Amino acid sequence: MKTVMIDGENLTIEDTVLVARNHAKVELAQKARAKVKHCRQVLEQLIKEKKTIYGVTTGFGAFGKITIPMDKTPELQLNLIRSHSAGVGNPASTEVVRAMMLLRANTLAKGYSGIRLETLETLIGMLNKGVHPIVPEQGSVGASGDLAPLSHMTLVMMGEGEAEYKGEIMSGKQAMRAAGIQPVKLEAKEGVALNNGTQFMTAIGALTVYDAERLVVTAEAAAALSLEALKGISDAFDERIHKIRPHPGQVTTAKNIRSLTTGSKIILTGERAAKAGMHSQDAYSLRCTPQVLGCVRDAVAYVKKLIETEANSATDNPLVFAEDRLCLSGGNFHGQPISLAMDLLGTALTTIGNISERRIARIIDENSSKGLPAFLISQKAKRGVESGFMALHYTAAALTSENKVLAHPASVDSIPTSANFEDFVSMGSIAARKAVSILRNVEKIVAIELLCAAQGADFRGAEKLGRGTKAVYSVIRRRVSMLKRDRPLFKDVDIVVEMIRNGQLNEAVKPYIKG
Repeated sequence: MKTVMIDGENLTIEDTVLVARNHAKVELAQKARAKVKHCRQVLEQLIKEKKTIYGVTTGFGAFGKITIPMDKTPELQLNLIRSHSAGVGNPASTEVVRAMMLLRANTLAKGYSGIRLETLETLIGMLNKGVHPIVPEQGSVGASGDLAPLSHMTLVMMGEGEAEYKGEIMSGKQAMRAAGIQPVKLEAKEGVALNNGTQFMTAIGALTVYDAERLVVTAEAAAALSLEALKGISDAFDERIHKIRPHPGQVTTAKNIRSLTTGSKIILTGERAAKAGMHSQDAYSLRCTPQVLGCVRDAVAYVKKLIETEANSATDNPLVFAEDRLCLSGGNFHGQPISLAMDLLGTALTTIGNISERRIARIIDENSSKGLPAFLISQKAKRGVESGFMALHYTAAALTSENKVLAHPASVDSIPTSANFEDFVSMGSIAARKAVSILRNVEKIVAIELLCAAQGADFRGAEKLGRGTKAVYSVIRRRVSMLKRDRPLFKDVDIVVEMIRNGQLNEAVKPYIKG
């Protein structure tokens, strides 16, 4: 297992997934150690010089004008964390908590937060030994960052709150003792350095964009198999069309579908379709697949770049610029960049589900499927007695509709907080959580499309499929048999969703696609 080295500059989404899901070890780079120590030394000197520093020698938020005596500094930081541990709702998943801890450690490693090295090492030690704070999902408005989630994290660092350790929920004090980690006693600025930032929303964003990248590839494979099932027309994927509207994602999607269907004896050219008395072009849900899934590709790529920038940014307040011997207050904690990006990602993923549902509808409708039986029922005599894939389309329609509600942007909303001092907030964690819900729904919609398309391929003759679509079909059929008589289909959907999430389907098409 790879060890992930953090220095505040080079953390990737792939690194984050390794730590969050695979429990890769984390180490702090030597150059980061030096920067953290130097920054702390400068901050302590500024405090000795009695400089006014927000959150260090003053209160927080609307109390920022109140001067705090130096002997009250530890109490100020302690009370900040206790009072802001005000989250509610279900606990965030372990993988989200681990990603958040890693991202916070990476931000502190940049050397602008003024935290002590031993405090940062405590956070890294918790990650490596599997002490996972219980962090409620709700309560962050996304400025000043994710205050509540990060406070719940810090609470366990102090030996308070609740944590999961080796599969058991216990007090933070018990978890730290069991792991052999000494809780920290926060000193000047350390509370605000730990709970001020965007790491909760960014953690969710990193894991979601990772899954979204894989889902786009699976959606292209599903579209290609549906093209075969619907005896589609290849003209719309011709390279010449996409070269003269050269959006990168569109070009890639068209190329992937061409490659997946290479060798097909089912799909037609427009000319052949016309000679056979059919339309020479398909409905939009087939013909416009490169334009639709392609722009989703581009949106996911944009979000990935933004998330990785955020992962390597200093996002707390105030920030210590050691070389200038200066402490500056600003707004790097504001989650608007993540909020907008996650709303975009949610909208993009919703689009995948929307067009997938339309192809499902065409495959099961004998009036639009170019010869497939109604609801893909294998025996004509059983139609009416058996329902085939009828109800799976209901499920896809329900999920598609739910996504349209979830896609309403969170980033356009704001509610003033802290006595109207923090008067414009991002709702970034809400945007991120909605994007995850949409992602999970779309995985199920695409799984249903794959099941319908595989059934359609059975009627067309699976041996006639293209090289890539045949690989997709084969992976599905190894675990899910053709529907020859009615059976509960929810297990079939679960199996294909698992194939999407574990990357099995993507591995099958890897030799035939790009990206």
